Amino acid sequence: MIYVLLYHPNQQVLQKGGEEPIQLWQDDPQALIWVDFSEHESNHEKELMTNQFGLHPLAVQDAQRTRHPPKFETFEDHTFLLLKGLPAESKDFQFSTIQLAIFVSERFLITRHSEDSPSVTQIRNEVVNEPQFFATGLDVIAMRLGRLVVNRYLGILLKLEPRLEELESEIVNKPSDDILAEFINLKTELKKFRRVFIYHQQIFADLKNTACPAIRKEHIHEIIDVYEQQERAVSLAALYHELASDFIDGYISVASHRLNNIMKILTIVTTIFVPLGFLAGIYGMNFENMPELHSKSGYFILLGVMGGIIVALLTMFRKFRWI
Repeated sequence: MIYVLLYHPNQQVLQKGGEEPIQLWQDDPQALIWVDFSEHESNHEKELMTNQFGLHPLAVQDAQRTRHPPKFETFEDHTFLLLKGLPAESKDFQFSTIQLAIFVSERFLITRHSEDSPSVTQIRNEVVNEPQFFATGLDVIAMRLGRLVVNRYLGILLKLEPRLEELESEIVNKPSDDILAEFINLKTELKKFRRVFIYHQQIFADLKNTACPAIRKEHIHEIIDVYEQQERAVSLAALYHELASDFIDGYISVASHRLNNIMKILTIVTTIFVPLGFLAGIYGMNFENMPELHSKSGYFILLGVMGGIIVALLTMFRKFRWI
């Protein structure tokens, strides 16, 4: 699917359509165009990008791949950004990305994504509602798009903080294997998030420090704004990753502490019953010549000795603060 926005600065008129406005853009050297491709790889799409807009075939190939690391590349008259965006269904903390390619020059902006991108849809609706947005520059629109991409990541990350607080209290009050499994899953997802953020941070750091075609110096603040948001995302992902690791260690420590308490109780019980079992074993033997067996008070004396042993052991355990 191809969605085109064509803006005529002189008349301040915005046209919407499919491929048809592309020819009008070529006939009007003052016109600005935004072409959004949202379909799977096709030869027709590649032909439009290379023949109509002069994009490098290798850059188009990277844009059409389903998996490729984020990258930044400059050409003679345009700049190429390849980012990882979030698909429309990504609202919770489950890692899934789409490839979002951005080609920006002084006269055209081309975006390409194989799945629906809420970020592209939002900025496109803003442009449709305010066509004068084109007058600020296509590079500004591209940077706003980059900002929306990172904002969606940040929104998901910030939702994670309350859940981490809940899990922290559950570790102490009612630890379970489900909590440990959730922490391990969060740690894995955060590592993936952080990897994407580091790629994006490096891209916008290079963009900030490089003279790029079609990106005007007076709009450097737009790049810095996106870079700072990416930097914040990297910091948050690293922080939450460390917290998840600490909580896993904390869960294991709590579980070990509870196990130690159980083992201590079992050890105390065993220690008490060992001498009692020893005495019961001696007087449970069936020898005929056992004088104590013929004593009328033997049974009560043995019970008294056993009770004394229990009291003595419990007193000793309490003195050494073992119980």
